[in-house]
Amino acid sequence: MSRQLVLQPLTARAFAPFGEVLEVRETPDKMINQDLCGRHHDLAALDFGSGRAGISIFDATPRALPFTLELLERHPEGAQAFIPMHQNPYLIVVAPDNAGAPGQPLAFLAGPGQGVNYRRNTWHAVCCPLAAPGLFAVVDRIGDGDNLEEHWFDRPWEVVEAAT
Repeated sequence: MSRQLVLQPLTARAFAPFGEVLEVRETPDKMINQDLCGRHHDLAALDFGSGRAGISIFDATPRALPFTLELLERHPEGAQAFIPMHQNPYLIVVAPDNAGAPGQPLAFLAGPGQGVNYRRNTWHAVCCPLAAPGLFAVVDRIGDGDNLEEHWFDRPWEVVEAAT
């Protein structure tokens, strides 16, 4: 029998314990390119223990709601930023650490123009687009050593939309 997580909108404040929301601010930090481009500067802390930053492209198969959450993962050696290459909503699930295992998960719905940066060691779900294409630019640590821990739940969670 599964437990339910109700989706909430992705906001910088709600996501702050887990990382940063990558999105356009109300006012850019500065104007560049002959004042034709607003630069929203240094939006995420790319924290890597060792290795280097790399950019990859993920092409994920879309998921559907309700979504059955069976596992979370984390990366002890570095942060991981997901930047959608589409304008579709996607699912984000994170959890605080509870003595080396995920605590109570939270589910967010990211909207168009929102990316996220998961802090190093943040428990999170796998890449979960809700529509095709599921393309994301991912900035994360490239280097030697194991940078992935997975936790499989004894009882899955079911991510559902909020009742209207």
